[in-house]
Amino acid sequence: MELIEFIEIYNYKKSVILLEGKRNVLESDKEKLIQLGSLLATHLPLATFRSGNAVGADFYFSQGVLQVAPERLQVITPYDNHRQKGNNAYETISLDQIDLLNEPEVVYQSKNNKKTKSLIDKYVDGSKDRFAIKAAYIIRDTVKVTGTKSGIPPIDFAFFYDDEQKPKTGGTGHTMEVCEMNKVPYLTQKDWKKWI
Repeated sequence: MELIEFIEIYNYKKSVILLEGKRNVLESDKEKLIQLGSLLATHLPLATFRSGNAVGADFYFSQGVLQVAPERLQVITPYDNHRQKGNNAYETISLDQIDLLNEPEVVYQSKNNKKTKSLIDKYVDGSKDRFAIKAAYIIRDTVKVTGTKSGIPPIDFAFFYDDEQKPKTGGTGHTMEVCEMNKVPYLTQKDWKKWI
């Protein structure tokens, strides 16, 4: 897909675009992530941009959006005050604000992550110990894509910065799988770097 085609399809009111990726970003790629965030925010003036507020790719993508349209950056966090000092989003939604007992689809899709499957129910049932809290990050990654019945809209498209040596692993890999399950199209840097 070319940038012009993407803009024609996704520049509409209530369009939600996810920008996320790995914590470890190559030094040579940091500026490219900022450029993509800025480019998208400039050419999609009707869209909202969503992030997970993590260090690395989330941070650099968000810096690009913040340069152009800070009022259109939304963050989904695993708990209240997550990395609050570095959060400049106009809207922050924490899992602590979401009644997960009333979000069975979010819980179901989060359980597709085999590493945290056993921790998901524990976390949803109220456990916040150091092991169960790991589930919060996976649930947050699911919500970033699917949204919630309680009012967070699902995304329409996603841009990822992935680890090309170990693709589709960790939280970023889980988020990509949730996109695939929900038929949400996405691009990785292999494709979107051509737009810069």
